[in-house]
Amino acid sequence: MQDKPILGVDLGGTNIQAGLIDPHAKVIARAKAKTKAKEGVDAVLDRIEAKARDLCERHGLNIETDVAGLGIGAPGPVNPETGVVLEAVNLRWENVSLRALLHERLKIPVYADNDVNVALYGEYVQGAARGATNILGCWLGTGVGGALIFDERPFHGSYFSAGEIGHLILFPNNPTAWRTLEQNCSRTAIVDQLARLIKANEPSVIWDLVQGELGRIKSGTIGAAYADNDPLTKRVVDEAAWNVGIALASLVTVLSIDRIVLGGGLTEAIGEPLVSRVQESIREHVFPSSCKQ
Repeated sequence: MQDKPILGVDLGGTNIQAGLIDPHAKVIARAKAKTKAKEGVDAVLDRIEAKARDLCERHGLNIETDVAGLGIGAPGPVNPETGVVLEAVNLRWENVSLRALLHERLKIPVYADNDVNVALYGEYVQGAARGATNILGCWLGTGVGGALIFDERPFHGSYFSAGEIGHLILFPNNPTAWRTLEQNCSRTAIVDQLARLIKANEPSVIWDLVQGELGRIKSGTIGAAYADNDPLTKRVVDEAAWNVGIALASLVTVLSIDRIVLGGGLTEAIGEPLVSRVQESIREHVFPSSCKQ
């Protein structure tokens, strides 16, 4: 085991989250910033660099000599051999050399992979997926991300897109922009649906939570409304969770997965009720019966 701390960065469509991790995998400190992808690649990299340097300075570390390296997860397919983000829809990125660009700025080793790939591997090593062999990860947040571990090893596939479950076409008869799992079941999709229904005069506690500013609906807002048993929120979220379960059940049937890990900001905000709804749907739709375990 290396004896220097490591920097970890989660690059999301909405937020950048960074952590300083000691050699025993304990998080020493955290930092957060808005991604603001519309400002372009350089602006996003500026924020990543600033948070990385801030974490080190807070603990009296020289980033170039006292840190072993930086690991970063980015949305969309990433070639882990080259560190190139092939296509990140949430960031509007194509073929961005993330590893090389960050190494140039920070002068330390950088490892880049898909965000859910690294998150699921973390769960396999330290968390909810310990002890499993074949694992499927599903992260519900700005989009819907996924990852696979087969025979205890991360699986990327021939084109580094393995696990991109958000792009499964679940509703082929819908208009083009409303066909995939992500377009219907992500936090973004749920927020859009809630806002449309509230504007159509459907009653909801969300109106008061955001003081009539529907553009302020976040995962925490949805979680609070769901916990308050808001009928509209429960209807929209439960339908989305049921559809997520259908997609995951299909994948379990095809791949014979022995564990699913749910993550992401929406999952964290709602918690067990969301997990239970997804689980109920999976058990109804999966084949064969042995997979219901």
